[in-house]
Amino acid sequence: MAGTGLVAGEVVVDALPYFDQGYEAPGVREAAAALVEEETRRYRPTKNYLSYLTAPDYSAFETDIMRNEFERLAARQPIELLSMKRYELPAPSSGQKNDITAWQECVNNSMAQLEHQAVRIENLELMSQHGCNAWKVYNENLVHMIEHAQKELQKLRKHIQDLNWQRKNMQLTAGSKLREMESKHKSTKTKRMRNETTARNWRRWNANGRGVTDLTDAKKLNPKPTVRKQNMKVKKQFCCTLYTCTLELKV
Repeated sequence: MAGTGLVAGEVVVDALPYFDQGYEAPGVREAAAALVEEETRRYRPTKNYLSYLTAPDYSAFETDIMRNEFERLAARQPIELLSMKRYELPAPSSGQKNDITAWQECVNNSMAQLEHQAVRIENLELMSQHGCNAWKVYNENLVHMIEHAQKELQKLRKHIQDLNWQRKNMQLTAGSKLREMESKHKSTKTKRMRNETTARNWRRWNANGRGVTDLTDAKKLNPKPTVRKQNMKVKKQFCCTLYTCTLELKV
């Protein structure tokens, strides 16, 4: 139920799910499902219901390598295999058997390959010495990250639980006040009806008593002591009723 005096977009929910009763009553779930179904039937989304959104830019995070690879996939071309040419040690061709320059290039290539293999061996030796500890440190960092994430998750769950408890306490307090006010309203309404009935009976009795309004008229018209006592009793009852009505209206 939207409030009339609220800012546009604000909605006041008048349901108290922690206090209200009757959700499990027969027919309640079916009635709620029928309301949802009716609303979904009224909502007719069109094909251009996302027209207010801008067109997505899929190339915003593309690099040149990614773009070339996407173009290759679009053209259905096979992937380029890894070149192993630099690892080869070809000898000079038959026409260059006596060429010193060609042999010098082959020797330089062999020395470069040997140096590269020596560097790889050094890296493997370093990894065998320090790689295990580095991997342990990496795993410890992962464990710390997991523990931190779990603590944050527990905090969020506790916050959600505290929020639900707070909502429950607020709704139960509001429900108790509503029940008290409803009981007070019913009691006041019952008292008012009883007072109105008493006043109506008094007016009817007064009209049937030939307009007797005070003790002087009562003595003139009804000199009998029993009648005077009855008039006095009725007047006292009427005065008490008026006084009670006044107090209840003030409350």
